[in-house]
Amino acid sequence: MAINEEVYYEGAPHIGDLIISLLMSIFVITIPFGIAAITRALWLRYRITNRRITVTGGWMGNTRTDIVYAEIAKIVTVPRGLGTWGDMVLTLKDGSRLELKSLPKFVNIRIH
Repeated sequence: MAINEEVYYEGAPHIGDLIISLLMSIFVITIPFGIAAITRALWLRYRITNRRITVTGGWMGNTRTDIVYAEIAKIVTVPRGLGTWGDMVLTLKDGSRLELKSLPKFVNIRIH
């Protein structure tokens, strides 16, 4: 019997991060930011439910990380894009960190 999970967010990073990074890429020094934003838009996916946080990413989207809420010790959020999206850093009880970049609706997600 499967346990039902209520999905709060499922999808890619915010499109505004990609747009701003590509606009900034007209300058040679900011080209790596544009490449990183393209990579995140293509291969990074978030799934946040009432039981866990799943991040699928890595090269070609082959890496999957699952975090159960009981493992989280601290959550830090930083708004970006005029507060439209933001970054969230989850510090786990073992001291490791998981960064969620360009997360849409990050304020609502943090509450859950």
